[in-house]
Amino acid sequence: VDTPQETSDLPVAYPTFFRHQLRHRGSSKRSGPLGDQPFPGLLQLEHLSREGLVDALRAAVVDQKGPLVTLNKPPGLPVTGKPGELTLFSVLPELSQSLGLRDRELHVVQASGKETSGLVLLSSCPQTASHLQKFFIYSRRARRPTATYWAITDGIPATSEGNIQAALKLEHIDGVDLVIPVKSPSRKDFQEGVKRTLSHFHVVAMGSGCALVQLQPLTVFPSQLQVHMVLQLCPVLGDHTYSARVGTVLGQRFLLPAESTKPQRQVPDEALLRRLRLTPSQAAQLPLHLHLHCLHLPGMRPREAPMKLLAPLPPYFSRSLQCLGLHQQ
Repeated sequence: VDTPQETSDLPVAYPTFFRHQLRHRGSSKRSGPLGDQPFPGLLQLEHLSREGLVDALRAAVVDQKGPLVTLNKPPGLPVTGKPGELTLFSVLPELSQSLGLRDRELHVVQASGKETSGLVLLSSCPQTASHLQKFFIYSRRARRPTATYWAITDGIPATSEGNIQAALKLEHIDGVDLVIPVKSPSRKDFQEGVKRTLSHFHVVAMGSGCALVQLQPLTVFPSQLQVHMVLQLCPVLGDHTYSARVGTVLGQRFLLPAESTKPQRQVPDEALLRRLRLTPSQAAQLPLHLHLHCLHLPGMRPREAPMKLLAPLPPYFSRSLQCLGLHQQ
């Protein structure tokens, strides 16, 4: 995969992509230009049956070539979970039947996290799934980005482009698994699960105190992109887990101690709420504005060209971009 092409073609394509999103944002036919719903297109998982979820996932298929099936996952849907929970993994047999794959079992190759929207890559061929897993591992070792996310951040990064590096660990605090940054980690820390993480960011558009940011993780760690943006003092919009770590005094932002800062609902300031046309109670339900938009894959056969898979933005994400005026370069 040609790395320079990977990182350079997406921002250039953005204006056309955004216009396409506004034409297909799926708002109510009876409503005004932004729709009456504050978060159009959200999946209400608690109201869904297994059959309803299978229907929603089948409608979310953006590509099906050979053994590969690509979905555009809505936020809030976990990939795996406890026995009996409604997850993507739990309905794969029904989805396989629904897609006409008969007895071929679907395997999850790559997926966005529970609260993240965007691409999920499935394969009905174990050899293809294994080949792609090896490709992702090799790409990470070579520091070649394969995944590109879009994020809307509350705050604008100090520089328009750069790398974010942090040592992170996963801790179980008050019954919740939370990612904690570790300053100056020791060799013992790394032996006990601390991992060096790296992400590349590029600010695509900014305005109204917010930014549209392109993010490319070069390592894999839970909630890596959310925590990295908090370390930039620019939490992702709708991040109700880590945004509380960013405090403000007299308009100046600073980091609060991660170990002692409990997760709480993100509270956008009044100006941002007005821009987003949300009430405080609606803002408490803001979905995470982090979307796995693009995956670069190798050709599946010798001499076959590399593939680029794309997932359109969810309607609520496009609505937020429009409210914030972030479509202008």
